Amino acid sequence: MAEMDTEERGGKTSRPPRSGGRRRRISRLSAEKIDYIDYKDVKLLQSFIAENGKIMPRRLTGVTSQQQRKLVEAIKRARTIALLPFTKY
Repeated sequence: MAEMDTEERGGKTSRPPRSGGRRRRISRLSAEKIDYIDYKDVKLLQSFIAENGKIMPRRLTGVTSQQQRKLVEAIKRARTIALLPFTKY
């Protein structure tokens, strides 16, 4: 049995490795070299908010965890002083 191939035993054969991987997302903050996220910069903050008003996750935007924390803080401050709406509807 040790000499039998996996095909002879009815098992699965090994797959060839995948040739393509996911493309790494480039953060808009990194591309434009923005180091300070200002809560008064509504145009920048709106690009990180989905259509329904939710803050987009970092896996979709491509920002780092530190940038995401600063971004969330800035969006919440802008919402509090009515620069950004809490919802779109």
